[in-house]
This record gives sequence, structure tokens and C-alpha cells, in this order.
Amino acid sequence: MIYHLFKALEHLDIPGAGLMNYLSFRAMLASVISMLFVFFSGKKIIALLQRKQIGEEIRDLGLEGQMQKKGTPTMGGVLIILGILSGVLLVCDLSNIYVQLLLLTTLWCGAIGFADDYIKVFKHNKEGMSERGKLIGQIALGFIIGLTVCFSNKIVVREDVAGDSVVVSSSSDLNVHSEKLVDGSNWTSEDVVKSTKTTIPFVKSHELDYKIFSPFRGKWGWYCKWAIYVLMIVIVITACSNGTNLTDGMDGLAAGTSAIVGVVIGILAWLGGNILNSGYLNIMFIPGSGEIAIFMSAFVGALIGFLWYNSYPAQIFMGDTGSLTIGGIIGVSAILIRKELLLPLLCGIFFVESLSVLMQRSYFKYTRKKYGEGRRIWKMTPLHHHYQKEGIPALIQTPVHAIPEAKIVSRFWIIGIILAVSTLALLKIR
Repeated sequence: MIYHLFKALEHLDIPGAGLMNYLSFRAMLASVISMLFVFFSGKKIIALLQRKQIGEEIRDLGLEGQMQKKGTPTMGGVLIILGILSGVLLVCDLSNIYVQLLLLTTLWCGAIGFADDYIKVFKHNKEGMSERGKLIGQIALGFIIGLTVCFSNKIVVREDVAGDSVVVSSSSDLNVHSEKLVDGSNWTSEDVVKSTKTTIPFVKSHELDYKIFSPFRGKWGWYCKWAIYVLMIVIVITACSNGTNLTDGMDGLAAGTSAIVGVVIGILAWLGGNILNSGYLNIMFIPGSGEIAIFMSAFVGALIGFLWYNSYPAQIFMGDTGSLTIGGIIGVSAILIRKELLLPLLCGIFFVESLSVLMQRSYFKYTRKKYGEGRRIWKMTPLHHHYQKEGIPALIQTPVHAIPEAKIVSRFWIIGIILAVSTLALLKIR
């Protein structure tokens, strides 16, 4: 709203109004607004949840310090959502299609997570919403995003950016161009195209077109490639949302890891939405996608503010309201900047956590059928609980003794940073 106000008053030549034309300034402002909102409203919301007796019901799994968390306020994801909205609604260009889709994702996934937490807390049903119900909601969102990417004329890419030239006469002009050449409204239909291309490392062009998976050519090939792309979008959104949900099992783990991922996606969005930077790096230029960098700045700011209360020992848990929302935002933002195939590396923590659960369940069912009793690969899944548990028969016994929760979280953060840096490094490897 501040952005639109300053744009409306731009002709009055108000000192400082031009700052709103710069993505870097608006990104920093959005981050600060979201962070301060969560920081200052956190105590009040925690107190409100405590008065309403909205506390976490803990099942005794034999983990160190687990039962001390009983009664800790949950549904703290509401705080994260409000923090994100405070920064986005004030600073982002709300007419931008990418911002609109990310706002839809935030509210949609937040509603699914809120319903799940509501059933757990108020209906005293530990299982919450059925897996089928959550899956249907996630798939429906995936199809909405996918069909919008498919049919909206506002979601386009510009090809052969590396061959373009932008004439500047001085270093000050270069700074202006590097900040302002991000608005897709200046490009004609001849400049941009609808495309099913995405980013992939280790190849010369850094691009992969989903049409290579289509068994047809011509008209049917066109329909088939978009169907494949939409299906991929559905899979990515569902996987990211559930992966983040599985990672949310320790104080600060999901919030800290997601903040690291958010920083990288914000950087990639800023680079891909800028014609100079995308041309220099020879990556896909997506007009208008620079606004995603501002959204992700608000996202990271809200998570950092939430960590003030969620770090060990946690005063509040995000619940499914937060974890499903975080995962949805990460998945959709990666899709919109055409970096979804980098997620297995960037979100390696979420990927391994999900993989550990799938492998554990499959191996348990297989051994129970073959030997009459189920056996385990890890002492406990998701994987972070494996390091907390001891004395359980499993194929992998390392470490033998339980590791303190705070140390596990810190080490996962370090791994997340390494994965984030590795993802950015892939921009130069071809």
C-alpha cells in the first residue's frame, strides 16, 4: 500500500519517493517490517494462545526433553502469516501476478494448516485433518498455480537475454538500470514468450524444456508439454509443503532452515527479474519476477522474528499452520522463478527428511511381510529424531548416544547454509 501510495504521488516530486522504484530498498523495508511486526506482536499472541489453552499435546516417544514441551502454545504459524502479510501488503506491487499467486498460496496453505491444528487442539484428535484431505487441498492449489502459469499472459520469459545490450553512459546510469529494469510492462509481445523451460545445472544453456518429455509433436505436443509442466508444478508444491511439515519437529529447525532457503530464492528472483544480471549470468529473464524477491524478504523477516520465540527452548510452535504455509511458499516461489529442479539441493534438509520417512515405512512393511516383524533403517524418523533416540534396534546406530536438540538444530542449519551456497554456485557451473 505504501508502494502504491508513493506511485500515485510520484508526480508531486516528494523527496525520497523515488526509493520505492528500487527493489533493493523495498526488499530491505519489507524484511524489517515483517520482522518487527512478529517481534513486537509475538508476546501478545503467545499470551492469547495461553489464555485460550491452545497448547501442544505431546506423545511420549522417549525423546530427551520432549515432555517438558507439553502445553507450549501452538498454531504460531498465524504469527508468521501475519508477519509476511504486513510486509507484503505495505511494500509489494499488489498488481503483480507473482505477488498475487504467492498471497493466494500463503492464505490457502495457511487455511489447510489452521484446519489441521484446529482439529488437533479443539477436537482433541491427535491425527488432525486426514492425509487425504490435506493432499486434496495441496493438489488443488497446485492445479490453480499450474493452470495460471499455463494460461496467464502475464507469466512469460524473455529468451536470448545474453545477446541483448543495454546502453548506459555512466556508472550512475548503470545503477539506475540495474535496479529499474525489472518491470515486465515495458516488454512487447515480441520480446517475451510463453515457455515450459526451467533452470537446470551442468548444461551450457542452463535450461531444460519439459517438451522433451512429450511423446507427441505438433498441436498434441503443445498440449502434452503443458500438461507435463502442470503435473510437475503439482508435485513440487505438494512435496515442498509436506517436506517442511515433516521437518518441523525441533525448536527452530523448520523456521531457521526455511529462512536460509528463502534468502537464496530471493536472490535468484532478484537476479532473474533483472535484465542486466540475468544477461551477465546467462540465466532466464522473467519480467516482473523481481517482486518475488520482495515477498521472500518479508518471508525471511517473519521467520527471523518468529525464531526469537521459537528457538530452543521454544515459547511457541508454528504448528501445521506455519509449516504447510512455509513449504507452499517455497514451492510456488521456486516454480515462478523457474528454479524448481534446484529444490532437491537447496531444500536438501526437507528432501532427506521426507526420504527418511518413505524409506523407513517401506522397509518396515517389507521386513514385516518377509520376517514376520517390522525392522527399521533409522532409530526413528523423520531423520532429526534419529539423532535424539538411543537404545532402539536399527540398521544405522550412529550416533550411539543421543545428541542434544539444540546441537542437532545448529548442525542442520550449517548443512542448510552449505546447500544454499552450493545452489548459488551452480549458476556459474555449466
